[in-house]
Amino acid sequence: MASYKPTVIQSYPKLGKTVTRDTLYWKNYKAPVQIKEFGAVTNINFSPVAPYNYAVTASTRVNIYGRYSQEPIKTFSRFKDTAYCGTYRDDGQLLVAGSEDGIIRLFDIGGRAALRQYTGHTKAVQVTAFTSDKYRFMSGSDDYSVRLWDIPNSTELHCFNEHTDYIRCGCTSNLNADLFVTGSYDHTVKVFDARLDKSVITMEHGQPVESVLLFPSGGLLVSAGGRYVKVWDMLKGGQLLVSLRNHHKTVTCLCLSSSGQRLLSASLDRHVKIYSTSTYKVVHSLDYAAAILSLALAPADEAIVVGMTNSVLNIRHRKRHEKKQDVASKKRGPSYRYFVKGKDYMPKKDDILISKPVKLHLKKYDKLLKSFSVSLALDAVLTPRVRIKKPEITIGVMQELNRRGTLQNALAGRDEKQLAVLLTFLIKNVADPRFTPVLTNVAEILTDIYSSVIGESSIVDKQFLKLQELVEKEIDYQEELLEVLGMMDTIFATMTTKEAAVPVNQNCALIAPSEQEEPMAVA
Repeated sequence: MASYKPTVIQSYPKLGKTVTRDTLYWKNYKAPVQIKEFGAVTNINFSPVAPYNYAVTASTRVNIYGRYSQEPIKTFSRFKDTAYCGTYRDDGQLLVAGSEDGIIRLFDIGGRAALRQYTGHTKAVQVTAFTSDKYRFMSGSDDYSVRLWDIPNSTELHCFNEHTDYIRCGCTSNLNADLFVTGSYDHTVKVFDARLDKSVITMEHGQPVESVLLFPSGGLLVSAGGRYVKVWDMLKGGQLLVSLRNHHKTVTCLCLSSSGQRLLSASLDRHVKIYSTSTYKVVHSLDYAAAILSLALAPADEAIVVGMTNSVLNIRHRKRHEKKQDVASKKRGPSYRYFVKGKDYMPKKDDILISKPVKLHLKKYDKLLKSFSVSLALDAVLTPRVRIKKPEITIGVMQELNRRGTLQNALAGRDEKQLAVLLTFLIKNVADPRFTPVLTNVAEILTDIYSSVIGESSIVDKQFLKLQELVEKEIDYQEELLEVLGMMDTIFATMTTKEAAVPVNQNCALIAPSEQEEPMAVA
């Protein structure tokens, strides 16, 4: 007796979606871990040194989280009012944060109380960043001023008053300790040099600036504000290179991948857009449950951390792919002698090879098909878990039933509830071009079988009418499409005719009129 062959389930590509390397890379994260904070998460900053803890600023505190911890491992809560912009120094030893009361506090990561406090701003300080020499930091405030501070002496070194509105973002240069950038609600981005008394470059963003980002090379600057993300060339004095508009609400934060080849932007529209820094096209998009205020990537893109307006911190860790050697070493297997046993045996002429039969594990629908229970096999693939999440399995079983000539038997003899489920599946998928050839045949058979009972159930009647309307609408679409294709064929044919009418000898137009032959007179 021949063995039963399982039903072949065809794989279909998802409509409108192309799988790229970026899709695979950015989807390779685990299910998100969500942590509830005490207020909207306004800033996230990773420590640049191992073990790569990160500071989360929310409400009146700055919480420090470990790489995989779901509870803060340290909390700085010596703020009288809302805290802002908790930022690490390059060595991971110090952390600076502004606050609503205008006081800037400097913390030692190993302690709890503030090491030093810096006063001078008269309104909320929402921007702080260390310079690359580690001995200074800059701050931007709602009092329109930008200040540079000396850490050892606790003194103010410079004060710039060029902005005319709130300063809500800023960053420092990794290459030059004297350069730093600020973005303001006065729609401008300014580059300052600590060796001069005024800004060296001013760029008009056009909307209130929410975030700025310098590339590691220092040659490019990215600004975000309104619905726009703009890229500026610093080497050409702040020339605009690209203006991107891929969000439909305000862009709140920017981030760069570890390789520098991908730029991330997050917005109040609950999306994170990922751009290629070579083409500035969107290569992937991530969706979240609430408006996004802050975004950060762990070193080597090990985790994506997002802070939202609903006080939720969302962390997605990258999946780890263990090496085969590591996996094998963890598993306890037989000893070495077990594997070498019989290795040196030389087969003889009269030896008979007995192969161990491989046990075939069949799916539920295959077991029912094997026992010729065709109606039950169809029921097995019409369960919500299969027909909604994996409709291709349902389609595959229908194709197999049609190939066997038993599809009509499987569809017949159904009660009102079973018929309603079948019609719901048809209505949802009959217009899908991947499944249309199979489902139109199913719809015809159903109409033939149950035409005599139409009018007995209002639920079934409504679904039959809905299916009819859907099919008629699809036919109208196809007719319109054929008309458009016909018009396009006519246009292409006309273009081809005109091209064919061009004379082969292109040089004839260059012959002088006197040199052309006279037409021969006809008697």
